[in-house]
Amino acid sequence: MSAEATNPATPGPVVPSAPRRRSRPRIDLRRLGRAALLGPASRGRLPDAIGHVVEAHRAHHPDADLEPLHRAYVLAESSHRGQMRKSGEPYITHPLAVTLILAELGAETTALTASLLHDTVEDTDVTLDQVGEEFGAEVRYLVDGVTKLEKVDYGAAAEPETFRKMLVATGNDVRVMSIKLADRLHNMRTLGVMRPEKQERIAKVTRDVLIPLAERLGVQALKTELEDLVFAILHPEEYEHTRELIVDNASRADDPLAEFAEAMRTVLRDADIQAEVLIRPRHFVSVHRASRKRGRMRGADFGRLLVLVNEDADCYAVLGELHTCMTPVVSEFKDFIAVPKFNLYQSLHTAVAREDGQVAEVLIRTHQMHKVAEAGVIALGNPYTAPAEEQTRGRVPADEERVDPTRPGWLSRLLDWQEAAPDPDTFWSTLREDLAQDREITVFRPDGGTLGLPDGATCVDAAYAQYGEDAHACIGARVNGRLATLSTVLRDGDTVQLLMGQDPASEPSREWLEHAHTPAARIAIQRWLATHPAPAEHEGAERAQDSGAAKAAEAIARPAADTVTPDAPASRPGAAITVVDRPDASVRLAGCCTPVPLDEVTGFAVRGGVVTVHRAECSAVARMANAGREEVDVRWGDTSGCRVTLVAESFGRPHLLADLTEAMALEGAEIVSATVEPPNQQQVRHTYTVQLPDAGHLPTLMRAMRNVPGVYDVGRAQHHAPASPEPA
Repeated sequence: MSAEATNPATPGPVVPSAPRRRSRPRIDLRRLGRAALLGPASRGRLPDAIGHVVEAHRAHHPDADLEPLHRAYVLAESSHRGQMRKSGEPYITHPLAVTLILAELGAETTALTASLLHDTVEDTDVTLDQVGEEFGAEVRYLVDGVTKLEKVDYGAAAEPETFRKMLVATGNDVRVMSIKLADRLHNMRTLGVMRPEKQERIAKVTRDVLIPLAERLGVQALKTELEDLVFAILHPEEYEHTRELIVDNASRADDPLAEFAEAMRTVLRDADIQAEVLIRPRHFVSVHRASRKRGRMRGADFGRLLVLVNEDADCYAVLGELHTCMTPVVSEFKDFIAVPKFNLYQSLHTAVAREDGQVAEVLIRTHQMHKVAEAGVIALGNPYTAPAEEQTRGRVPADEERVDPTRPGWLSRLLDWQEAAPDPDTFWSTLREDLAQDREITVFRPDGGTLGLPDGATCVDAAYAQYGEDAHACIGARVNGRLATLSTVLRDGDTVQLLMGQDPASEPSREWLEHAHTPAARIAIQRWLATHPAPAEHEGAERAQDSGAAKAAEAIARPAADTVTPDAPASRPGAAITVVDRPDASVRLAGCCTPVPLDEVTGFAVRGGVVTVHRAECSAVARMANAGREEVDVRWGDTSGCRVTLVAESFGRPHLLADLTEAMALEGAEIVSATVEPPNQQQVRHTYTVQLPDAGHLPTLMRAMRNVPGVYDVGRAQHHAPASPEPA
């Protein structure tokens, strides 16, 4: 395993009197992969190497049926007999080493059987049909899936299509990818026998694709060692410098991490919490990153402390004790138990400091969480279990019917967009780009569902993740209840409501490509743009705008003599408003709040004997009262008709203005005047002054306007009141 997965000291539980589970010494996979499987050279024959696999397998699955493993080993050994690796070792050492890696991580029997046989169909006379007849359909399927990936190392031109097949095979059963990762790890361990240029090419593919896949499948034990091996090949000078740092730290007389660990054991023992406190050295790449980030490395920077407990609640109990009895670094706390990472990882992260400035990072998790953190999907066992009657017949459903319940959401998305990729080059570049996203966020839909997206995703990405190519009709979004542009970057835990238009002519904006981070969004937008060349797109947009403007002009055209401003005095005093005790007073409806019948109103006497009427909640009312303006008692008269100014907020789209004015006309609203402000960040503001025959129809009118696709809000005009009271 990687350096990070190796624990040099395994102290006992904090509570000595508690029963202790028997633990098997950890196997050094790297050492075994290189030497132990061959046995003493003097013996002149291969040892019973399957014994190492059996021992590791029984540690995780004590009741497993080992008979298939023995038969698979016999077939693999006899089939590969006489074949040698470039290193000079008998070829059988390779499938044995791959299988041992998986066994140590807890893979189930079927995966191990397929791992022993993974090269037989490619490199020997054994056929897939023979594998199926001897070991069943499950093993046959896995061997076939891995066999399809074998050409990945041979020629850059073959890589895009090979990886496309890899994704399809992985999506149907993640064990295929697990075997491939273990296969690559053993090959990387023995890469030194190849030419430097081939080492570099294989290392780059491993870095760009296989390591990110290992990360996403949660197989940290494989990922970290692959990172170190790639680091040594592609950056030999930096690797050597990092090695010297690690060696120098190992020669220190003191060990801050050991001192931290002992202090934690004391704290947890006093709190009667059963736990193991282990030291986890950082692997080479992790040390390299830490040194670049922190500069001078201190003793506690070369590793982390791992606290293992039995139950989820114990994790938080440990956290509370450490934060109470030691000095926590609050900014380092992360809770990946309540919110697991996209690759199944769960743990509490924190850090504690001591007076000399040393800071120790601490990982707190249960034994089961630790198993999954190291082995990821491998720790989940067989992801597909056929019905009992199908198992007895030795068959599984056809590939297209096969469903893997452990398949991560990101893998489902990869499978979706890889089908839409127009050519291998686009697929390859997009795959590498997508895998470079090493963090995933979860956003919530209003219906309670969730969307998994890469870190940095926007509302554009959310739209295509939820609606596919129907997202072309997306006109906006609300994030956490507030209106947001489609370019808004989402954060983990946000709630996103996507606003969809219903116009069949809806089309994505070319600008969306600048805000799309997911392959699904980018490929869908690019496909649409490819079938709608830019000139035609612009001409179509201009025609749509001309058509919408013409309809709007026809709908709102009125003789100039009919245009009346909201502040114009009523034609007959008292026609709409009655001024108590002043029957002859002139009345003006305030333009700042445009009151209409049924509104609660109040009046103020202004210059010339005019009474200005405001809605009671208007912000100008308090200012005028504070300025000593005389308040006048007013009430609505018998006239139910009214004139009101409404403001509609919308997203820009073709025909919107025509659709909006048509909806208003259907509600009996006579449009007296209208203004449409220039679009700002895809948003448009419309202001309409309308005459209604009955003020009681105002809520219905506003509701009809809101129902027009693209309109997200409609409200009464609320102009800013003047800074000083109205003149006397």
